[in-house]
Amino acid sequence: MTRHEQRYKAMTILYQAFLYDNNNINYDIKDIINEQLPENNKFITTLVTGVIKEKGKIDELANKYLENWEIARLGFTDQAILRIGIYEILNTDTPDITCIDEAVELSKKYSDEKVCKMINGVLDKVYHNHKEVNS
Repeated sequence: MTRHEQRYKAMTILYQAFLYDNNNINYDIKDIINEQLPENNKFITTLVTGVIKEKGKIDELANKYLENWEIARLGFTDQAILRIGIYEILNTDTPDITCIDEAVELSKKYSDEKVCKMINGVLDKVYHNHKEVNS
């Protein structure tokens, strides 16, 4: 499975988790991961568990850069894409530009054009802020 396919799979797992959260359904994220993956995949597991663990921090950062909008108002797929992108920029060794490109590619397939541009803009701001902080 390519990294792009793994990000897609992480997006679908997070979508399901966000749907459960929204409907007050109890779940164990490890069970959802195991249902979706035929075998253990460290990259997907790290993305999914990392996004869930740091959701508050990620959402705070996203909301800082969303103009007149909040991440909670986005669809679950869009939330998953944006959160994965932010998580990767902040917490992985993946080049920041790759994190942005991958999120934009997913949003081109699964979001409308306005949301795609919004995701790109937010991730660009996160990237530049993160770059300045770590320089």
